[in-house]
Amino acid sequence: MKINCKNLSIFVILLMVEIAIALFIHDKIIRPFIGDVLVVCLIYFFLKSFINKGKFLILYVFLFACFIEFTQYLNIISFLHLENVKIVQIVLGSTFDVGDIFCYFIGTVLIYAYEKLIFNYTFK
Repeated sequence: MKINCKNLSIFVILLMVEIAIALFIHDKIIRPFIGDVLVVCLIYFFLKSFINKGKFLILYVFLFACFIEFTQYLNIISFLHLENVKIVQIVLGSTFDVGDIFCYFIGTVLIYAYEKLIFNYTFK
C-alpha cells in the first residue's frame, strides 16, 4: 500500500482547521456549517491517502456522514449510555440537524469540484 502524501497533507491541514474551529470559534456560522462541510472533506482525504482507486469513495463518505447524522436522530449515544464520554459526543455528535446533511452535500460537491475541475480526476 502506497501512501499519497498530497492527500495526507490535505487531511492534516483540514484536521488542524477543524481542531481550531472546535477550540476557538463559537459562532453561529463557521462552527456549525463550515465545520460540517469540512468534516466530509477531512474524511475523504484521509481515506484517499490510502486508497488509490475508489470510484464511489466520494459517495461512500457522504453516505457515512449521513449515517452518523442518522445515529444522532436515533440518539445512539444515550442508547449506548455514552452521554458522559466527551470524545464520543465530539466524534458522533449529539444533535440531529437536517441542515448538517446539506452541509455534507456541499462538502461532497466541493470534493468533486476539486478532483474533477482542478485536477481532472477521473473517478475510477
